Amino acid sequence: MTDKARDIGEKLRRIGRTISVAESCTAGGLAHEITRIPGSSAYFLGGIIAYDNAVKVSHLGVSRNDLERYGAVSAETARTMASNCLRRFGSDLAVSITGIAGPGGGTNEKPVGLVYIGIADRAGARSHARRFSGDRASIRAQAVDAALDGILELLGEDGALAAA
Repeated sequence: MTDKARDIGEKLRRIGRTISVAESCTAGGLAHEITRIPGSSAYFLGGIIAYDNAVKVSHLGVSRNDLERYGAVSAETARTMASNCLRRFGSDLAVSITGIAGPGGGTNEKPVGLVYIGIADRAGARSHARRFSGDRASIRAQAVDAALDGILELLGEDGALAAA
């Protein structure tokens, strides 16, 4: 994962853009990977670990109504977390992760291993669901890796945010 984080850092530094994160089930794992790279303070502004729903509401502006209607583990919550993280930090890019790492907490509708990754930039916010298997540590690691992949995809070969 360090190579992906290094590539992200190089691209963000080259295009002069910044990133922030909002994490739930990964509890800072994404921020940890990004900041393992020396010099990451040039592009990493910060993050919010919103493990509890009350923190999602108070610090990331997720509405209580959306939490009741869609749940904390949902595309809607992931998009809102990313969008409001972007605004809160004033970054050019924000990534959110919310999911069920297990071993408990899953349901038939939302099983253990279901994770939503949200990405927001000046063009808007989007999210997508991923399903991971394994134990808690493995699910969390896979979620962080998938978020890094999503960031790299957004940045593209030529740095998509450069034109933003």
